[in-house]
Amino acid sequence: MRPLEGLVILDLSRVLACPFATMLLAEMGAEVIKVEQPGSGDETRSFEPFAEGPGGTVSGYYMACNRAKRSVTVNLRHEEGRRIIRDLAAQADVLVENFPTGALKKRGLDWASLAAVNPRLVYLSCTGFGQSGPYAKRKGYDTVFQAMGGLMSLTGERGGGPVKPGLPVADLSSGLWVAIAILSALRGRDRTGKGGHVDVSMFDAQVALLTIAAARHFALGEVPPRLGTEHPGRVPSASFRCADGRYLHVTASDQHWAPLCAALSLDTLAADPGLATNAGRVARREEVMRAMSAALAELPRGEAFARLDGVGVPAGPVLELDEVLADEHVRARGMVSSFEHPQLGRFPALPVPLRFEGWGDPEVGRPPLLGEHTEAVLHERLGLDAARIAELREMGAL
Repeated sequence: MRPLEGLVILDLSRVLACPFATMLLAEMGAEVIKVEQPGSGDETRSFEPFAEGPGGTVSGYYMACNRAKRSVTVNLRHEEGRRIIRDLAAQADVLVENFPTGALKKRGLDWASLAAVNPRLVYLSCTGFGQSGPYAKRKGYDTVFQAMGGLMSLTGERGGGPVKPGLPVADLSSGLWVAIAILSALRGRDRTGKGGHVDVSMFDAQVALLTIAAARHFALGEVPPRLGTEHPGRVPSASFRCADGRYLHVTASDQHWAPLCAALSLDTLAADPGLATNAGRVARREEVMRAMSAALAELPRGEAFARLDGVGVPAGPVLELDEVLADEHVRARGMVSSFEHPQLGRFPALPVPLRFEGWGDPEVGRPPLLGEHTEAVLHERLGLDAARIAELREMGAL
């Protein structure tokens, strides 16, 4: 038995942050009923990249965040469609939505309206800037929240402009916050018997991740500069170009300094008592970085890594994506899995990275076809027969 089996989540969300969260919960056992727009579905079904298979073309973007869910199509603009959502919400444990602030209230699907029919419902709203505050009505995407939340200002090479990370960090980390919020609210419901409303702001979520950067500002009044791969408070901690043009990342604390110097033949640095502590090395950052850069530039990456790893200095090669996915440890830990898709056949996937003792591990499921489970869900949960479902289709509610 997986830990979340028996939990029912009504998922009205689209695109990335919330679908990522509900996918994680689905693969840990929750039944996630994904509500999609008839005809088009979640807009990410039309986003590249596209995978080609013998049965058609499918969005890789959609598949990455919507595995293991049941898809139903419901027209929220139609009164009968809204009635279906209310009826499903009356039976659900959780409802997740990321509509613009106030949009679902106009349709009678807001927290107050649904709490009246299901007081135990946990209702989570995830918006760009939250339900209150001067920015509440603003719209935004992942990169807007990266920019406004400070992440871009911290990312980039020395002297260069701000840089967007290579992944949609704001979306993905907001998804993790959403999953944490849902599980926390459910624990609260277990104790009180009552549900509640959770307001998640993606902007707030990014501000909360500033952590150590904010700590430097609080403690030192510092606005951290862009340092490339270097750490603002630890030396050495950076990526170094090796003789073969590949990069090795090294992060060492005081206990690693002497073996690091020995492994790289940095005898002068090793003999200098002023460099024995991190504080001393931070103060003389440029000197240390020049010496290490020169030493590692003389060694192929494999040899440099072997030397440092051999004496217990934390280091790792900077791997390209294909190298990560082929890595022996990644494979041994089962971090590349797959699912069987009716249009594509066997397709790879990255599983939930959790291992449980006492419960079943998460299971990779396949993403649903658009509306694949509409009839089954409406029959199983609402008792609608085929004739009524056909009637609802005819009137445009499904």
